[in-house]
Amino acid sequence: MLDWPFLTDVLGQLLSGLPLTLQLAALSLSIGFALAVFVAGAAGSAFAPLRWVAKAHVELFRGTPLLLQIFLIYYGLGQIAPLRHSALWPFLREPYWCAILALALNTSAYTAEIIRGAIQAVPAHEIEAGRACGMSGLLLRRRIIWPIALRQGLAVYGSEAILMIKATSLASIITLTELTGIAHKLISSTYRIFEIFIVTGAIYLALTFLMSAAFALLERQLQAHHAHRRA
Repeated sequence: MLDWPFLTDVLGQLLSGLPLTLQLAALSLSIGFALAVFVAGAAGSAFAPLRWVAKAHVELFRGTPLLLQIFLIYYGLGQIAPLRHSALWPFLREPYWCAILALALNTSAYTAEIIRGAIQAVPAHEIEAGRACGMSGLLLRRRIIWPIALRQGLAVYGSEAILMIKATSLASIITLTELTGIAHKLISSTYRIFEIFIVTGAIYLALTFLMSAAFALLERQLQAHHAHRRA
């Protein structure tokens, strides 16, 4: 039999960590997307060193576990003496900013590949049609390439956003009391692992469902707007 009063109490305590989970996800996705735009642009640059740096960034953060990246940033950066005496140290010594940095760098690598793939998937005849109408440079990108790439890559980016929401649970290993961090504290005090993780999983499931529904709605609106413009 489920202990409903206990589950209700656990739910209330876990929800107190929800704002931190949402902050970590929102900030890491925002910073990661901004960085991914630069990485994707560098990957398509005619300047070879920029392409190498972009490729190294993508391979490094896609090819190593996020857990290892969090450990290296939180514990490893403190071993660099010049960094400890720099203006960045007040931020990098805080687990909150270390978690955001690790999450943002990780998602930037995946998002850069999503952006690159979406741009490459733009049909060549659409670009040629834009050029035939006298478009070039920024106008061509703004009117043709970027809108089509957005529709092409939105579903994939939605999956990446959902993965980042779940990845915030790793922040608990560096003492942050988000959802999973609070769950570990409750387990250490009550030893009721099953019930606590059931409620924790239900909250993550609700978050991912809402995120998936939001991206699906946005995708339908973009497709409807595109169909209306073509008509």
